[in-house]
Amino acid sequence: MKRKGVKREYVHRELNQEVTAIGGRYALVKEARLPFRGREVLYLVGYGVFDTACCGVGGCAYARVTGFVQEWKCETNEDGLAVSFVEPIRDEIIQKEVRQLIKERETVQQIEF
Repeated sequence: MKRKGVKREYVHRELNQEVTAIGGRYALVKEARLPFRGREVLYLVGYGVFDTACCGVGGCAYARVTGFVQEWKCETNEDGLAVSFVEPIRDEIIQKEVRQLIKERETVQQIEF
């Protein structure tokens, strides 16, 4: 069911592919859909390791909320990757509720929208 609102393209990337960055590395390890008030929220879980930075060593696990699913894997891009469309979650009250639900399901230190 399509909803009104901002429609943003989301390209489904391959999971568990580490990316090296200047201060360390990171990877997305999970893509999940969370039921919420008759809709679905798409979020990703990943980790970052900071072990080549000049200021020390560390790391974290995080979740990145892409938004409410509007259309699930409805297209394929030129690289052969599935594309979905999502509506970003901008309402702070809804963000707070979604954060709490994700915290109950995932072991992450940070949740971003």
